[in-house]
Amino acid sequence: MNIQIMEGRTPDKIEALLKNVTNAVSESLDAPKENVRVIVTEVPKTHWAIGGTSAKELGR
Repeated sequence: MNIQIMEGRTPDKIEALLKNVTNAVSESLDAPKENVRVIVTEVPKTHWAIGGTSAKELGR
């Protein structure tokens, strides 16, 4: 599973996301946690557009 998020989260928040997604996928698919792979990619706000305007310009 590949998750893309805007940059700016703390390492603790990203770690919580990894654990929560792993648990959700494991439970939903009845798969061992050891078989669940999660990749979080942080995207710069200048590379993330909402309605054609960068998130940086929007102050997100």
